Amino acid sequence: MPDMSASVSLAVTHLVPLAKEVDQNKVTPGVLGFIVFAVMALAVWGLMKSMSKHMRKVDFKEAPDPAAEQAAKADSAAQRG
Repeated sequence: MPDMSASVSLAVTHLVPLAKEVDQNKVTPGVLGFIVFAVMALAVWGLMKSMSKHMRKVDFKEAPDPAAEQAAKADSAAQRG
């Protein structure tokens, strides 16, 4: 498997000239900015999809706490008493 940093640097090397083709007097994100934004958007979409999948697996039914029930009974008995 090739080195990941080498492939990333190769991709950036090909993308940097695309970003420099714009007019130097204008401030624009260019093609490189769009690609970075698109990658970030895809990453957020993937994370949200994964989070919703994991949240569907969560069981929100909580078992009653016996100590809390005894304390509530003791409080109600003390108030009556």
